[in-house]
Amino acid sequence: MFVSHHWSAFIQWCLSMQISLHRYLVFYLLQINNHQYSGGVWLLVGSFFYGVLHAIGPGHGKFIVTTYLSTQQETPLAGRVVPFLGSLMQGVSAVVFVFVLAIALNLSSGDLSESRWYVEKISAVLIGCFGMFILLNALRQTPLRMKSFTPLSTAAIHPVHNENCGCGHNHGVGYDGRSGNWLTHLGVILAIGARPCSGAIMILVFSNALGFISWGIAAVMTMALGTALSILGLSVLVTRTRDSVGKLWLSQTPARVRLITTGLKVAGGLLIVLFAVVLFVTTIPISANGDFIAAGC
Repeated sequence: MFVSHHWSAFIQWCLSMQISLHRYLVFYLLQINNHQYSGGVWLLVGSFFYGVLHAIGPGHGKFIVTTYLSTQQETPLAGRVVPFLGSLMQGVSAVVFVFVLAIALNLSSGDLSESRWYVEKISAVLIGCFGMFILLNALRQTPLRMKSFTPLSTAAIHPVHNENCGCGHNHGVGYDGRSGNWLTHLGVILAIGARPCSGAIMILVFSNALGFISWGIAAVMTMALGTALSILGLSVLVTRTRDSVGKLWLSQTPARVRLITTGLKVAGGLLIVLFAVVLFVTTIPISANGDFIAAGC
């Protein structure tokens, strides 16, 4: 009750700290421009904590990680590495966005802002496609497509758990995280990383205007590292919670467990698709204070 009562206030504090840190990051870039290179150290430190705070607040990455890991069967290693790489991908996508549009094509600030809006629309479509991929995979694995299961069989009375039981529990025999494959993992990484943080874009644009884009890239990737470590902690929490809840299924027959896990996969895919629709509809081209780029942060 205490946590739920103060959670909104905590999120507001995180958002206000992000705004303050962003101003400090600009100040540290100006220090570097004045040959005060101690500002470079503080730039990286501030960027790291900015990334951590950015991961705490609401965002698409946290939703995708939580929904995917809580409804899909994944190995512990993949459940940690894939969200981590997806968060780092956000930094890479911000760098690519600025290099292609601001440096290679030399677009103006207004054109960059409009391009950011299109990128966020496209990222919402990619997230929706990933949700559809999860949903279709789950529907192909529905129990209706499997062989019929007789409740009064010996297996129903005394369930046999092995690498072929299909119940989704980790029995230590050939468990390979059936929901996860390289294509699914790539989809998670792209769904998280295709939508760059607008704060990172602004730092890169400003550092490029001052003539030292390398410091901007270092700051953005340090920012992405802070976000990735926070997302890593979230993924550990989600997977452990999922495994704890999964222990309640040990008394269920394999057929019933297959039905439950398939239902969770379908629900996860639907949630991601609905979330993508909300993102696509609510993406705005301009913020309340007239800042096009900050509107997507």
